[in-house]
Amino acid sequence: MVSAGAAVSTSVGGPSPVDFLLVPKFSMMAFAAAVEPLRVANRLAGKDLYGWRILTVDGAPVEASNGMSLIADGRLDGAADLPRLVVCAGFEPQLHYDRALRAALRRIARAGGDLGAMDTGSFLLAWAGLLDFYRATTHWESLDSFQEQFPRVQVTSFLFEIDRNRFTCAGGTAALDMMLHIIRLEHGPQLAAAVSEQFIHAPIRRADEAQRMAPPVRHGITHRKLARAVTLMESRLEEKLSCVEICHETGLSERQLERLFHRHFQRSPARYHRDLRLQRAKALLQYSDMSVMEIGIACGFGSLAHFSRSYRGWSGKPPRAER
Repeated sequence: MVSAGAAVSTSVGGPSPVDFLLVPKFSMMAFAAAVEPLRVANRLAGKDLYGWRILTVDGAPVEASNGMSLIADGRLDGAADLPRLVVCAGFEPQLHYDRALRAALRRIARAGGDLGAMDTGSFLLAWAGLLDFYRATTHWESLDSFQEQFPRVQVTSFLFEIDRNRFTCAGGTAALDMMLHIIRLEHGPQLAAAVSEQFIHAPIRRADEAQRMAPPVRHGITHRKLARAVTLMESRLEEKLSCVEICHETGLSERQLERLFHRHFQRSPARYHRDLRLQRAKALLQYSDMSVMEIGIACGFGSLAHFSRSYRGWSGKPPRAER
């Protein structure tokens, strides 16, 4: 994989190979969004610029998170010559990480192969120590956990990151933008634009674009001060915000604030912010190795008892059961 100004990774005398390691419960959307641009690039160029294979750890068919299964072309440790490997994961990547996978990934890295990841595949590379001191990203839902767990990774919230011989993306349609960017770097902007138009995908998004919509757009909020309140709450998930603070920042009275939240969200401002903090706690419980107490504190709960009680009331189970 290349970054601007780097040497292009090509296969002498043939198509450039791209191997996809599919982990059980992988994101079918991300995989399709990554492989289809390569197929269309070949068709529009009139020759095979890229070739690809599906690999699994054991060589067996692999089931995606949507229940569909794909047949593998081979097993990871049996595949020779892997100049470019993309790890595609989805739900519960920790269930599929072990010493054998770690050894295989590190062997590819030692041989000089380019390593990429889509969605939570970034966790698998990071657990193997292969993203240390690289810029990297993952799906927004697990970004907090990723950042907490891997302090040596330069984590961003962008759509995708290409840093030397590492490339990661948020998954979903971000995989399409990342592959279009790679096609542009390796074969020029005209081909990348032509591929993009085949998918009715215009314009091609930049790497540094945000993964999520702005809160007002996401919630359909047109009231400027309410939008400011929601944005403030989403940016302050590590503490319990009081209505007084929110009113001070937004210029609303407490009565106005309460009325707006009940009208738009059918709950009080305090309840809304608490639910946001509990959603963050859920992601940390699922994707990080922080203790339950550390997670409670990181999400603005003053004690383990308060956090556990709040979490059970919100999700119907205690925090430890989330793991």
